[in-house]
Amino acid sequence: MTRREPLRKAIEGLLDDVEGILALRRTSGHVAPHLFCDSGELDELAVSPKYPLPGTLRLIQAEHPEAQLAIVCRGCEERGLIEMAKRNQVNLDRVVVIGLACTAEEAEECRCAKPYPSVLVDAHVGERAEPVVDKLADELRQKDVSERFEFWRQQFDRCIKCYGCRNACPQCFCPECTLEEGLWVERGEVPPAYPTFHLIRAMHTVGKCVGCRECELSCPAGIPLTTLYALIRQEVREMFGYEPGADLEEQPPLVLPAEVES
Repeated sequence: MTRREPLRKAIEGLLDDVEGILALRRTSGHVAPHLFCDSGELDELAVSPKYPLPGTLRLIQAEHPEAQLAIVCRGCEERGLIEMAKRNQVNLDRVVVIGLACTAEEAEECRCAKPYPSVLVDAHVGERAEPVVDKLADELRQKDVSERFEFWRQQFDRCIKCYGCRNACPQCFCPECTLEEGLWVERGEVPPAYPTFHLIRAMHTVGKCVGCRECELSCPAGIPLTTLYALIRQEVREMFGYEPGADLEEQPPLVLPAEVES
């Protein structure tokens, strides 16, 4: 049985208890986020491709904080919700989570170490796939600092400063972006001076990147950003003992004032 029918049943079972359920809808040949409020809409329910739904939930809650909602979440999206909640971007007290496990093929494509939700889920759909090792990250860990530096310099030489990585990231929600300040990132310079642009972005994702791969998928230059942030997460684990998205109660090692909105 595909995941779509079990997911449809899980959504149908919750429609009477919430005001809407955020999931994917296929219509006119396209897939996009949709707030399902009626079972008659579920004929257009979609399971893939993956889409960062937590960012959409944040926007809905900002306009309708009193609404009781549900959301379909993959493992990375659940982890993302946890980090967003710690920064007051979403209110999980008013959200029911329907967990959707990724297939083995999806996990392989994203090089995901935990391709299923397990913390917030009120209902679970799909079989858990095995974790996938990021082979490029392992290879880079074996290299010395100068070799790693040269690898990333070559990668970032292809950057066209399109801001796609920032725009696609569910964890980027500062009202004003440092990457647009001329003091730090010179306007009109492509590629941006190495490594300032990407180091600033890396600093802003420390302790909250959950490996959703949206930055890499949005990059027209094909820079392996998923691997970069996998390496950063390893450093955060080793230095602070912190795993982004693993525990709703554990406080992150770094929260920037601009990220937290009351």
